[in-house]
Amino acid sequence: MHTDSDDIELRLLIEAIYHKYHYDFRNYAMASVKRRLIKACENFSCRSYSMLQDLVMHDEDVFPELLSYLTVQVSEMFRDPSYFLSLRKNVVPHLKTYPSLKVWVAGCSAGEELYSLAILFREEGLEERTMFYATDINQDALKKAQAGVYKLDRMPLFSQNYQKSGGKHSLSEYYTAAYGNAKFDKSLTKRTVFSDHSLVTDSVFGEMNLISCRNVLIYFNRDLQDRAFSLFKDSLAPRGFLGLGSKETLRFSESHKAFDEFDRKERIYQKKTRYAG
Repeated sequence: MHTDSDDIELRLLIEAIYHKYHYDFRNYAMASVKRRLIKACENFSCRSYSMLQDLVMHDEDVFPELLSYLTVQVSEMFRDPSYFLSLRKNVVPHLKTYPSLKVWVAGCSAGEELYSLAILFREEGLEERTMFYATDINQDALKKAQAGVYKLDRMPLFSQNYQKSGGKHSLSEYYTAAYGNAKFDKSLTKRTVFSDHSLVTDSVFGEMNLISCRNVLIYFNRDLQDRAFSLFKDSLAPRGFLGLGSKETLRFSESHKAFDEFDRKERIYQKKTRYAG
């Protein structure tokens, strides 16, 4: 049964994580955090958030595993293929006018979106002039992204998405299959910088031509979403592009005046050259 004490214990646990490990989940959507921490309590055999707090405060080896519950690592290659098709057909022609490009995959999880973009940029002749920046707050996720290894049974869905997104070859050309896994070609990430970066606490880096941050902000509350949008606005070059997830929108944020809706349906925005505010 849910009680007020549960809410207090939950807040104290999140506060304790912030002060001890410097990961800030205080402005995440609480309903989502609660669901994840209930699962964590079950995993660690803790009857309450207080018991979980005691465990994570006194055993630092527990925290990396707890972090995997708090950070969502569910993705797929070319997820929402129509988004990638729009990038290919509508955004790429703009990007081709630049001699060099910077692309930020924010909240890259285990790298599915990064590899999707790297393949798309290779097929569109943009790879050699592009630097990719793949960031996440979860170090384990970043390691998985760098490795580029996924279960082979995920490939049929990935391949289907790839074809629907306008893929020009067969996805199997980009990976080697062995021992039940698919390992993507290392050359796809030869121009990628992997980095620990938090949209909650960290600041702007570089001047990007494209930022893709999809299905991350749905876990933030409004204030935190506004902070992230402001960070993206300040990190984008004029006329740079921002891609969001299908359930995310700039429309109600304080930063919306700085952007044009480039493709409303696919949640792709373009930063204005000049804007008031």
